[in-house]
Amino acid sequence: MTGTPAPGTVRPGGRTARVREAVLRAAGDALAADGFDALDLTEIAARAGVGKTTVYRRWGTPGALAADLLADMAEQSLRRADTGSLDEDLRANARLVVKTLTDSRQGRLFKALIAASLCDDQAAQALHRFYEVRIEEWSGCVRDAIARGELPTATDPHAVVAAVSAPLYYALLNRGRTLTDADADAAARSATAGARAGVWARPSE
Repeated sequence: MTGTPAPGTVRPGGRTARVREAVLRAAGDALAADGFDALDLTEIAARAGVGKTTVYRRWGTPGALAADLLADMAEQSLRRADTGSLDEDLRANARLVVKTLTDSRQGRLFKALIAASLCDDQAAQALHRFYEVRIEEWSGCVRDAIARGELPTATDPHAVVAAVSAPLYYALLNRGRTLTDADADAAARSATAGARAGVWARPSE
């Protein structure tokens, strides 16, 4: 007998898909407006126009609902850039991060989900998976650059992509700064320069 799949690991169809879409949209709106502490499954059911029993049976806890929302966001995320230039690809990545974090809804939503990850294990694991998916997607830019001879062969693609977004999240969450495209461009230049200098090379065995 198989166990019940974790929320978000199986994409349903038909009415189930419509219910999930409505509930996740309502959850995203609630998180963006009021944060994780105020996330209430009964209220989400009312906002989504579905039965309270359905929401409690399918998700059970606010943490599980936040986790499923993150899984859906990973599935719906944009594909990476493919310009043929590492500089332009990473610049596109940085600008996408800034656009997301400064969006009136998405920025607040990400802050709420990050806050959720600090107090709920399911949300934390889902946030880690979300960033693993996004970093892996954009790592293709770095692998292509290695293949073109732009970077040392030992370069760690994941480390390079993480180095693009890390200073942007730090500026937003730790310093409370409003991010700009100039910040995105600076983060991309720094990560690219480090990659070319071998800073992100995997240690030799």
